[in-house]
Amino acid sequence: MPILLPHLPDDSWRLTHLGRLLGHAMRRFDARVLQLMAQDEAVPLALSNLAARDQVSAAHIHITRHLALAGDRLTNLAERAGMSKQAMANLVDQCEAWGLVTRESDPRDARARIVRFTGSGLLWLQAFERAVTQAEAEFRTEVGDEVATVVKLGLEAYCGSDDRIF
Repeated sequence: MPILLPHLPDDSWRLTHLGRLLGHAMRRFDARVLQLMAQDEAVPLALSNLAARDQVSAAHIHITRHLALAGDRLTNLAERAGMSKQAMANLVDQCEAWGLVTRESDPRDARARIVRFTGSGLLWLQAFERAVTQAEAEFRTEVGDEVATVVKLGLEAYCGSDDRIF
């Protein structure tokens, strides 16, 4: 005998709401940026190989996106990226092993450490800028200049002056 289920309400909204679409768009954008970085000839070969083999993830982009050129304490970096200190510490450990960042003593507090880009990390950051520029251009081509402009303005208005990623 078949089991009769009560009438379920339409839940198609779960697939098309703004938050879900923004999440998909961000994952797609970050994946394209990583793909472009893996192909960038200026990226040190070891890092390019890691990116090409999907060893570098969107999570690692948080360091690229949020680490100040002058360096940051781990707690500040984690806060700006919207991550726990422990999760950011794991990412910094990996990026340090790959030669992207280094930890140095904080001249203001001997107990604290500052995370800074290495020379290779700065090359990685430059490749990130080129990849973001190309991915944005591809987005504009796909959706049109007017839509791309409205999306960007809308997202800037929605995010306000807060530059943290939640």
